[in-house]
Amino acid sequence: MVGGAAGVSPAAGVGADPAGAGRLREDFDFFAGIPYELRGRGGSLPGSNDFDRKPTPEHPVPVVLVHGTGGGRQTNWGAYVPLLANEGFSVFALTYGAVRGARWPLNQIGGMRSIEASAAELGEFIERVLDATGAPQVDIVGHSQGTLVPAFYAKALGGGARIRRYVSLAPLWRGTGGDLARMALTVAGRLGLGERSIPGFAALGEMLPGSSLLQRIWDGGTPYLEGIEYWNISTRYDELVLPYRSGQVPGPPGITVHNIVVQDTCSVDLSDHLAICGSRRVAYMVLNALDDGDRPIPCYPVVPFTGA
Repeated sequence: MVGGAAGVSPAAGVGADPAGAGRLREDFDFFAGIPYELRGRGGSLPGSNDFDRKPTPEHPVPVVLVHGTGGGRQTNWGAYVPLLANEGFSVFALTYGAVRGARWPLNQIGGMRSIEASAAELGEFIERVLDATGAPQVDIVGHSQGTLVPAFYAKALGGGARIRRYVSLAPLWRGTGGDLARMALTVAGRLGLGERSIPGFAALGEMLPGSSLLQRIWDGGTPYLEGIEYWNISTRYDELVLPYRSGQVPGPPGITVHNIVVQDTCSVDLSDHLAICGSRRVAYMVLNALDDGDRPIPCYPVVPFTGA
């Protein structure tokens, strides 16, 4: 799946700014990317995966977006690609961990294979980005399972030197005690089905506290690596990362870690697990993390599910 149709975009003009200023339409809604997938099957969001364009001097580090379970390079990042592209970033996104040999739309539903396999795919994609851009490192923005995949790549597959900044949305460094994952694995066991025989089950098991994958990520007593700057952005209303503070892990001496809970600065932000990846508030936090910015983050009501 690495790359796949990564250079293919929907029809020309889709997503263009109606004002004709050459900017992409920004739509802060977790589901904003779905229409692009429906119109451009297996393609890339406008503004992303341009392997022929070098990064600008203002933003020399390419940004790689790593979706969550069930996501894809278009469906997960409709709120982020236009924003980052409009700000001048070189933006890349992949669909990892899809079921091998599947046809559309199943081949664009990622995070279905083991995190180890997905991390290897991510590593190949990052090498492709670095070769195309000439950059020595990338910045990572990951959501949900997409916060653990880069961690395994960095710590277990030797990719740490390739990452400069690592921004995690709804991270789960200590795993999640979510009842849904445990119930699914219990049902599979009672049916005599191995975790790795059903799409998605391998990754579910690896995200449970105490899994062998998490033990490897925590090698050395921390999920972090020296040389990488980390940003963890969580929500108190996360219904899948339980407890939500699983992603709010302090860094040891010598490693810079910024831990943010969105409600600490705005009590009416009701973002849940999906909405945190679609809201304008969090997107601007991510921008500030990527470019040392000081954009103000206004407080206003954010609804669950979509983040609108």
